[in-house]
Amino acid sequence: MRILVVEDEPGISNFLKQGLEEESFAVDVAENGKLGLELALSGNYDLLLLDWMVPGISGIELTRQFRKFYPHVPIIFLTAKDTLDETVFGLQSGANDYIKKPFHFEELLVRIRVQTRGSAKSAEKLILGPIVLDKEKHQVFKREKEIALTQKEFALLEYLIRNKNKVCRRTRIIESVWDIHFDYNTGVIDVFINSLRKKLQLHKGEDYIQTIRGVGYMAKEG
Repeated sequence: MRILVVEDEPGISNFLKQGLEEESFAVDVAENGKLGLELALSGNYDLLLLDWMVPGISGIELTRQFRKFYPHVPIIFLTAKDTLDETVFGLQSGANDYIKKPFHFEELLVRIRVQTRGSAKSAEKLILGPIVLDKEKHQVFKREKEIALTQKEFALLEYLIRNKNKVCRRTRIIESVWDIHFDYNTGVIDVFINSLRKKLQLHKGEDYIQTIRGVGYMAKEG
């Protein structure tokens, strides 16, 4: 399960990242609201953990923009704003929960698990032309024929379909699918893309996974 943390205080963001990763969550961190919104709109997160007061755009504005496209992904505010009016305002802006700083990490974990329990995202089906990816059953079908994929192939296909009709840069793919951060030797992606194309039997005229030379890949309906 992947969480996006938007927090401009390095001490807090590092603490959250380390603690959540120890609990087996995959965590990305944005230090400002503008970057946070850009990452959030990739559609690759199961939950957002936002500070209200971050540079760029505020957590409130980020929430409002994000909710236009993703109404069901849980959002938890983690902020020093602590009056009743501020809490109500934050929840009315689209947040699912509101935790005041300072906080206990154990309480945060419980609230995250409550918000992601039975997540609608885990049960959805993603479609790319004749290809159907069933997240709940962890199965992929092409014209009702099941295609056996490895865990990484499944995750790569899911990422591409979630970002359908958008150019997916190599660095973002490697960070999101492999959960590692580096800027070199992303050739491993090519190997997995070729494997996906073969297993999905993408013949001539079925250009559902397109190569964007020098940049990355794009899932496209054709």
